[in-house]
Amino acid sequence: MKGRIESGQLCTVVPVNISEIEVGDIVLCKVRGKEYLHNVKAIQGNRYQIGNNRGLINGWIGPSSIFGKCVSIED
Repeated sequence: MKGRIESGQLCTVVPVNISEIEVGDIVLCKVRGKEYLHNVKAIQGNRYQIGNNRGLINGWIGPSSIFGKCVSIED
């Protein structure tokens, strides 16, 4: 299964108001000191469950770990 974003693809990430994030959005976030693009799988109060497009759930993060939202992906 391919990911939604493949290595080397150019992505545009913009700042986002945390209240505008929805399940299914791709967000730029920091996990264990590294930045990743992850899918938002669930929202529970002030927590965001992130995962990849291959079905893996990576865990929960808080709003301070989210830096922006991916708005476009170039081919």
